[in-house]
This record gives sequence, structure tokens and C-alpha cells, in this order.
Amino acid sequence: MNRLYQITQPAPSRRHLGVTKVPAPRDIIAQRLIRAGGVGHAHASSARVQRTVREEWRQHWTLVLASGVGLSLHTVSTYTLGLVMEPLNAEFGWSRTQISVVSLIPAILMVLFSPLMGAIIDRWGSRRLALPSIVLTGLSLAMISLANGSTAQWMMLWLFYGVVTLGIKVTVWTTAISGAFSAGRGLALGTMLCGAALSQIGVPPLAQWLVDDYGWRTAYVAVALVWTTPALILAMLFLKDPRPAAAKTNETPSAPANAELPGLSVLEALRNAPLMRIAVSTLLTMFIGTAILVHQVPILTDAGVSRGNAALLASLAGLAGIVGKLFTGWMTDRWDASLIGALTLLAPIIAYVNLLYPSGSIVLMMLAMIIIGYTTGAKLQISAYLTAQHAGMRVARRSG
Repeated sequence: MNRLYQITQPAPSRRHLGVTKVPAPRDIIAQRLIRAGGVGHAHASSARVQRTVREEWRQHWTLVLASGVGLSLHTVSTYTLGLVMEPLNAEFGWSRTQISVVSLIPAILMVLFSPLMGAIIDRWGSRRLALPSIVLTGLSLAMISLANGSTAQWMMLWLFYGVVTLGIKVTVWTTAISGAFSAGRGLALGTMLCGAALSQIGVPPLAQWLVDDYGWRTAYVAVALVWTTPALILAMLFLKDPRPAAAKTNETPSAPANAELPGLSVLEALRNAPLMRIAVSTLLTMFIGTAILVHQVPILTDAGVSRGNAALLASLAGLAGIVGKLFTGWMTDRWDASLIGALTLLAPIIAYVNLLYPSGSIVLMMLAMIIIGYTTGAKLQISAYLTAQHAGMRVARRSG
């Protein structure tokens, strides 16, 4: 044992002689095994991580459900607008540009007011912001049915919609999820973002049926009612704000729970190069992606696909999106999220070229829609994950 001690223990420096506590040899060996990645320690760590993931999901799966349905309400208008272009053109004589330009209003408002909304989330929390915003979003969707042919009124209706939907934008839900999950955050975010795919699956065939049988005005009112009701009920029951560690024990935190979350300040984040790259890439891909999603049904019908089949292809993209989001969440918990994000952002190039220059092959059309569906929500998930990873929760609330 003395020989082992001499081999494993370095001599203390002279200035520390007499004051350095010499650890036992078995402690030194154990520490070196741990640093070397001993098999027993690796298995124990893996088991602890798996146990933590299971505990997080057991405690917070209802939060993921409520957040996913709430997010789906935020994306309903995107998948409805393309299906009402034809009847709006027939009734008012509007061009596609006049109809679809309003989709830029919510996007511009989101870019301009995301920092403000992040501050409101800091002060109020996700729940107090989301509940009234869900009600107002449903009301604003139904109000679109009041369009009378005035382009100014059309713009104002969408301006109101863009303002109220700031309260249910993706950051509201990712803040709640990221605060509740740690070990399983990537998969939890991926599952929550499946809410966008849920509306992508359900809205196109529903809106197409309502428009064809009852008219576009009834379609807006019905879609608003169908999506707002479950979103509001689930949010009222299960949407909770993250609490600091002190609040999970019997200690009383000295500041509000929202103020305790770690991370960079806004000024620090603005000087952070990786965060700026995330912001720019997200902004560019969201503008391009939104334009494609709004026009996907008209693009498909121009390529010779019927309205009914175009709606079904849009739903297929939603199904692919669910698989893609879950798989992306699983991957970000295990591998480099930056590399996964780069590959995800490059993939839509294949789909966009195929849609813009159609070959007439239904198989290639289906492949294009599957790729679009996979990447539509995956890029939001990766953006939220990387923002929380690089900047912490305070800046994550102000992103998206």
C-alpha cells in the first residue's frame, strides 16, 4: 500500500507543506478512475440520467401536451390562408400577392417585439400571458371572416391578429418546457413542437372541406372554434411556470421565480457571436419557410394537383414533421445540435427546387412535402435548444 501511495501521490509544494491534507490512496485511485471514465461510474451516470428523464416526463408530460396544443393554435392561420386564396380571388378580385402579403405582418411584429415579449414573460410568466392571448387569438381568427373587400380592412384584421398572437408565440411555450426539463429537454421541446405539425395535419383537409361546402367565412369561424377550445382548456389546467430550485424545497426564494433563472443578460447576448448567428439563420429560414407554407397549396394546384390532393399532401408534410421533430429532439440530446441544425437548414433546398420546377412526378412532390414537413418545426426546435444552451433561460425567453 505504501508503494502504491508513492506512485499515485505527487509531492506537495514547499509552500503547502504542513497545511495540505493528503487524501487516502484509495480516494486517489477512485478519483483517477472517475476521470478516466471508469465503466462502473459511466453505467451509474447513465442510469441516473435515465432516471432523471423518466422523472421529468412523469411530472411534466401534461405541460408538454398543453404547450403543444397551444403552439398549434399559433400556426393555424398559416395553413388556412393558402386554401382561401381561390375563393377570395373570386369574391374580391384580389391577387395572390394582395392576399398573402398579410402573412408578413405577424412575422415582422414578432421580430420587432420579441425582446419586449421576453421581458413580459420574465415579469408575468408564460401562464398569465398565454391564457388571455389564446382567447384573443381565437377571436382574431374568427374576425377574419368579416373581410369586406377593403384591402385596408384586410390589413387591419391581420394586424390585430399579429399583435394578439405574440402572446402564444413559440417562446412562451419553450420557456415553460425548458424550465421544467433539463436532462430530457431536447425530446420535450421536440414533442411540444409537434403541435405545429398537428395543425399542419388537421387544418388543410378541414379548411378545404369547410371552404368547399360552407364557404371561406364559415371556415375561419369553425377553425378558430375547433382549435381555441382545447388549447384554452389544456392551458388552464396544465400550463405552469418553471420554479427555481429553492421553490422546489421548503425554502422561500428571495425574488420572483422568473428572475432566478440563469443565463446571459440581453447586452451580453448581443455581443455573443454564436447567438447572433442563430438569430440571423432563424430569421432567414423563417421568412422563406413561411412563404412556402402559405403558398404550398396554390403551388401544388399550379403543378396540376387537385385542391383535395394538395390538402392531403400538406397533411403528409405534417405527419413527416412529427417524426422529424421527435427524431431531432432525440438527436440533440445525444449529438452536436449545431451540426444537426446545419443539416436541417440545408435539406429544404431539395424540396424548394422540386416545387418551383415541378417534374410532374407525384412521388417527387410527396418527397418535397415530406422534407418541408420535417424541417419546418425542427428548425424552431434547434433554435430554441441552441439558444438555451448558449445563453441560458433568460435570453431563451427573448428569442423566437
